[in-house]
Amino acid sequence: MSTSVAPRPRQRFPEIAAVSWEHAADRAALQTLRAVPGVDELIRKVLAMLGGERGIRLLFQGNAVRVGPTQFPKLCQLHTEVCTTFDWPTVPELYVTQTPIFNAGAYGIDTPFIVVHSAAIELLDDDELRVLLSHELGHVISGHALYRTIAAILALVSLGVLPVLGELVVLPIRLAFLEWSRKSELSADRAGLLGSQDVVTAQRLDMKMAGGGRGAGFAGQLNVDAFMQQAHEYASSSEGLDVVYKLLSTLALTHPMHTVRAAELQRWVASGEYDRILRGEYVRRGAEAGERPWRDDVAAAGSYYAGEARELVGHLADAARRAADRAREAFRNAQKP
Repeated sequence: MSTSVAPRPRQRFPEIAAVSWEHAADRAALQTLRAVPGVDELIRKVLAMLGGERGIRLLFQGNAVRVGPTQFPKLCQLHTEVCTTFDWPTVPELYVTQTPIFNAGAYGIDTPFIVVHSAAIELLDDDELRVLLSHELGHVISGHALYRTIAAILALVSLGVLPVLGELVVLPIRLAFLEWSRKSELSADRAGLLGSQDVVTAQRLDMKMAGGGRGAGFAGQLNVDAFMQQAHEYASSSEGLDVVYKLLSTLALTHPMHTVRAAELQRWVASGEYDRILRGEYVRRGAEAGERPWRDDVAAAGSYYAGEARELVGHLADAARRAADRAREAFRNAQKP
């Protein structure tokens, strides 16, 4: 970690409820996932194979470093600070695992814990680590850890590795898990911003996940403004079947594309919801059901998905029209003497 802990004071959020920042598509996709036949049985089978909560935790207790005052003390300080920002009553266990690939995750069942890959510590400065830790705490507060544990397993293993699940792990269940997993990342990204309260730093994290690296060759070589321009170009690309290709390339992923995440975060800030939370206008824990009924989430998610569908259909129609125009032009040219 290359910089010291930033002294800039941050807004705290007493008793903030996760619904305050959760993406409507995340909440609706999770409800849909829970309703898919076979999901509950699949979860029980997977957890039984892993040894339940204790088995999952032992995987990291035995082969990772648990963060504390004498183990990664600066990371411990950042982690405690993030929990204070969200007024979270407990500080989840935090582990660092020796992994050269950048990642982090929240795992567990009743008592979730957070794992950070060593590559993330090498790559990120303290402000970026604060975004990352806030992102993972967002998963914990939202109750994502159990489902993300299962989604990660389904994304990594084949049916041959888990023969006991052969009749259960069918394509609809896998796709439902992955669709929810991608939408849950949009919620956690918002938590990452709330924990850091610096949108440029949050977007810089997306940029480093997309193409960052270690060593002198990367120092001073990345630019957030250029990355956001790239994100805009990706989001607005509609040439030919670009939208279809983007959809197909995303279906098997647990996370959205990094440029998509950066752009979604920018849209959330532009909506004014981020500033309202900073002003203290958010839902308190215990009031979620009364202040934000599930049917409202379904309606909001329906609008979100309807917008995506309209965009897809519109782009397909545009592509078809352009193809037809090119065909007509080629035919006219062929008729010329």
